[in-house]
Amino acid sequence: MTDSHALPLKDALRLACRDIEASIDALLPPVPGDESLLIEAMRYAALNGGKRLRGFLVLETAALFGASREAALRVAASVEFLHAYSLVHDDLPAMDDDDLRRGQPSTHKKFNEAFAILAGDALQTSAFEVLLEPATSPDPAIRADLALALARASGSAGMVGGQVIDIRGEGKALPLEQVQRLHAMKTGALIRYSAEAGAILAGLAANDPQRKAIIRYGADLGTAFQVADDILDTTASTEELGKTAGKDEDACKSNYVALLGIEGARKEAHRLSEQARQALSSFGPQADTLRALAAYFIERRN
Repeated sequence: MTDSHALPLKDALRLACRDIEASIDALLPPVPGDESLLIEAMRYAALNGGKRLRGFLVLETAALFGASREAALRVAASVEFLHAYSLVHDDLPAMDDDDLRRGQPSTHKKFNEAFAILAGDALQTSAFEVLLEPATSPDPAIRADLALALARASGSAGMVGGQVIDIRGEGKALPLEQVQRLHAMKTGALIRYSAEAGAILAGLAANDPQRKAIIRYGADLGTAFQVADDILDTTASTEELGKTAGKDEDACKSNYVALLGIEGARKEAHRLSEQARQALSSFGPQADTLRALAAYFIERRN
């Protein structure tokens, strides 16, 4: 098996994407019967493109701490299920009301709103099912730790709570501190979890300095990702993004660009990216791919 640490980031991402999608395909096979359309909608949402950055983070941190790649692929698929559910629901008319996702019709446009809601619900529960199956880890404490951390990152104190703040903030001029908290929850929490998951899978205790370091890395990476996303929402085209550009401005949402301006937001993204790399200072060359990823997060065009 190729060591991803020896590969350029672009090649490592490509190989990880291939392996993660193979795992998703295996964990979510087509089925006959009345529920076949539900599974089809779930597969559409989970397999219809994407960079697999969250899953890639799981694989890289698991490798850094010596965890099994087979187990890490299950965790990576799980976090991609959770992420796919969030996108399906985010695109619904009651939320961001977007007809495009990854350059293709959103799940509710491809199927219908009811099936999109149910597919999102089922993807969320599947994420936890995968984590809690013995195939993910023979240690039940590790499986429970993974599930608890994902629940905290994706629930009312994480992604969903951040979405609520985002909705309530439409049309309001939120202060920078509230925007930072919003995005640390809505976007950053799942990215932070993806970084921490490799340490959990490897059995590192919550107070282990290396696990704490990778959490700091993930937190800064998550914020940098959102700042870059706000810049792209303003500067990139719908074709580049694969989703409707300018949505935040149209919805009168406060974001980093609105508060800091384009150049100020770019400076903040670079500051956070560098801070993320500094969090890896105690790791050797095996963390070089994670260091490169911090730069990629703020340089991407979609």
